Amino acid sequence: MQTVFFAAIPVFTISMLIEFWMVHRRGLGEYETVDTRTNLGMGLISLAVGLAGDILLVVCVAALNAVVPWSVPEAAWWSLPLAIVAVDFAIYWSHRVHHEVRFFWAAHVNHHSSRRYNLSVALRQSWTEHFTGMPFYIALGLLGLSPKLILIAFVINLVYQFFTHTEQVDRLWRPIEWVFNTPSHHRVHHATNVAYLDRNYGGIFIIWDRLFGTFQAEGEAPVYGLRSNIDTHNLWRVAMHEWYALIAAMAAAPTWSRRLQYALRPPGWSPDGATLTSEQLKREPHVREAGVIAHLKSVEGAASAALGGDDSPDLGRRHPGASRAGDHRVQHQPSC
Repeated sequence: MQTVFFAAIPVFTISMLIEFWMVHRRGLGEYETVDTRTNLGMGLISLAVGLAGDILLVVCVAALNAVVPWSVPEAAWWSLPLAIVAVDFAIYWSHRVHHEVRFFWAAHVNHHSSRRYNLSVALRQSWTEHFTGMPFYIALGLLGLSPKLILIAFVINLVYQFFTHTEQVDRLWRPIEWVFNTPSHHRVHHATNVAYLDRNYGGIFIIWDRLFGTFQAEGEAPVYGLRSNIDTHNLWRVAMHEWYALIAAMAAAPTWSRRLQYALRPPGWSPDGATLTSEQLKREPHVREAGVIAHLKSVEGAASAALGGDDSPDLGRRHPGASRAGDHRVQHQPSC
C-alpha cells in the first residue's frame, strides 16, 4: 500500500501547488511554511512506519482467509466495489473509536493538530494509528476479503480523503453531499466548534454518519486545530504529545480502575468533572457562553492596547463560541 502512496506523491504535490496558487492569488493565507513542512514530515515518517503495518495486516488477514469457509473472488466485477464499501464501513468505526476512546485518540490526535485546513493537512498522518486501527481492518478477513482487495480499497479511500482537506471547494450537488464525504463535511470533522466535535467520520461515504447519528452539516465557520493547541512543530511532540498526557494521567491515578478509566473513557473525561468531554460540552451551554465572554474580553483588551491605532484584532475565521480550553475537548496537557 505504501508503494502506491509513493506513486501518488506527484499527484498530491501538483494538487497542493495548484491549491497554494489559488489561495495565494486570493490572499487567503491558508498555507504556512512551518505548518506545511510539519505536515509533510509527519506524512513521510508515517509512510515508513506504515510498511510494518501493511505486513501485519497481510499476515493476519491471510490467516483469517485460511479458516473461514468462504472467499470473495478477486476477479469478480463486484469484488472491488464490495471491498470499497466494507473498508469504508471499517474506517467509519475505527475513526469513531479513535475519537471517542482516549487511548485511541492519543494515536489519532496529531491529524487534527494543524490550525490550517488545506491539502497538506491530509498528510499529517499518525505514526501509531497504523497499529491501533489494525483490528478493524483485520476483521475484514472474516468476510473473505483478501489482503489485496483490502489494501487496494484502503488506498482508494485514503486518496479520496486527501481531496476533502480543502476550503477551496464549497458545497457540491445535494445528492452528492447526501451520500459522499465532501470537503464541506470534512471541514466540520476537523473543526473545534462545540457543535462540530466528533462528527462526520466517514471516509468516502457520509451515509454511515447519517445512519448512526454522527452527521453534522456545515453551518458556522469552522475553527481548526485542537481545543487546546500544542503550539509546536517538533515532529516527535506532534506525534506523541497525547501519549505523554495519557501516560501522565494514568501514572497519577490512585488505582488501576481509575487508570483504565483514563484510557478507555472519552478524551476530556475526569473523575471530578474538572475537564469535559465533547458530549458534556454540548450539554453545557454555560461553557459556550464562557467562551463568548472570554473572546469578547480578549478583543476588548487588544483594542485598548492598540490605543486607537489602525491595527484591529484579526478575528479571521474564529467563532467566539469555540473555546479552546482543552485538547479537542476540555483537557489538560502536560508539556513534553
